[in-house]
Amino acid sequence: MDLKTQIQLLIDNAPNDGITPQLVTAIAPVISAIASELRHPQYYILQNLEKDWVLTTLSNRANPGDVKRAIYAYPTLKDVPLRNNAGLDPQIIAAPIAIADILFQLVALEPVDSIVFFETPGMSTNAVEIKRTELQRLIQETLQQKHSRPQIPPDIA
Repeated sequence: MDLKTQIQLLIDNAPNDGITPQLVTAIAPVISAIASELRHPQYYILQNLEKDWVLTTLSNRANPGDVKRAIYAYPTLKDVPLRNNAGLDPQIIAAPIAIADILFQLVALEPVDSIVFFETPGMSTNAVEIKRTELQRLIQETLQQKHSRPQIPPDIA
């Protein structure tokens, strides 16, 4: 599914509460801009049977107190490591998720610091990290710009 369709589905599936569809429409350009920098329209994300995304906690060897919580997004099903030390984990599955959905959900995933997108099938070295705080900052800037624009009355002429 192409990016434009994904964005439209986000808008169409937003709760019809009078606010959310406009909010999704307002942040769509940010999601679209970031998604267009990535190579794939969907990525595979590990999740448990309750559909919670699997979170990986990374620590800095030089400073063990410095931790980062990340979610990994894989370009193909073949790239997904479904094995743990004991073999296959029946409680973990890999689900294909549209790039627009991943970025939209990242905004609200409080315990997550970033999503790491592996871009090249078969290679774990070519990755792009999208930080949640950076995505939130870009969205906040976009919302402030839209809010600060002067409203021109429709009957000005």
